[in-house]
Amino acid sequence: MYTQAMDIPDAATKPAGVSRTPDAQDAAFEARIDADGRIEPQDWMPEAYRKTLVRQISQHAHSEIVGMLPEGNWISRAPSLKRKAILIAKVQDEGGHGLYLYSAAETLGTSRDQMLDALHSGKAKYSSIFNYPTLSWADVGVIGWLVDGAAIMNQIPLCRCSYGPYARAMVRVCKEESFHQRQGYEALLVMMKGSDAQKAMVQDAVNRWWWKCLAMFGPPDADSPHSAQGQRWGIKRISNDELRQKFVDATVPQAEVLGVTLPDPDLKWNEDRQHYDYGQIDWAEFWATVEGDGPCNRERLATRVKAHRDGQWVRDAALAHARKQQERTNKEAA
Repeated sequence: MYTQAMDIPDAATKPAGVSRTPDAQDAAFEARIDADGRIEPQDWMPEAYRKTLVRQISQHAHSEIVGMLPEGNWISRAPSLKRKAILIAKVQDEGGHGLYLYSAAETLGTSRDQMLDALHSGKAKYSSIFNYPTLSWADVGVIGWLVDGAAIMNQIPLCRCSYGPYARAMVRVCKEESFHQRQGYEALLVMMKGSDAQKAMVQDAVNRWWWKCLAMFGPPDADSPHSAQGQRWGIKRISNDELRQKFVDATVPQAEVLGVTLPDPDLKWNEDRQHYDYGQIDWAEFWATVEGDGPCNRERLATRVKAHRDGQWVRDAALAHARKQQERTNKEAA
């Protein structure tokens, strides 16, 4: 879900001024990758590998914290105390995921301030799925079922990522995302047992989110500029098209149990392939949203910038407290 950084081209894979990799170091790195080993922060790594990880992990972290916004908007309007408590816990989880991932990215030598500056300036991307509005309470359930379901499909292979801190962070993230997917689906099951208006609300939400979720996996493999190298390095384990197919195959039976219709007239079981066939995705909409022209791009970014600015006093207070604690420690040691 949050590996769209693999799909965004950049000017070069190796920054100017970087010296040629020594053959012995490069050979040792490649041997560890070939052996399906883990690369740790203290290990030597090619600059292009480091750059790819910083781009992907920071984009993943940005997606988690921006992803708090569409659902956070519904906390005060949840239909019951139970649903409110569940949604508060979920949004809090997403914030925690962002913190795990920023910490993982920092082990690569990039500061959190640098990553946030890149987000707030529009230089860094986050998952395009969070640039769409949540128009009804059913959207919250559909985000849990479909959006988080797509996230799990994408993120479980990341638990085997070749970079140790990222892989370890993903273990807990995936456990929590799996719970989010289940609670979203359960909320929709309750609504589908309700009134005709509730059923129509769920179907409307599914209609609006289905194609956007398919696009979340990124463009076809042939159009994804970094995927092949990412797979070679063991960062990305499964291709965009394979992940998308796995998601469709897993979701169709769930939709049948739920009682909703997936909005694709071309969706049908292919006996020869032993997979579901599905229709064409609107890639023009996907790229427009990635480039900043989605329905909520400006709103989401402005909200994040304002939240960061409004929280400056908290960061200042924390730093002042840390300095006092350090001064007290130094005096006691003297």
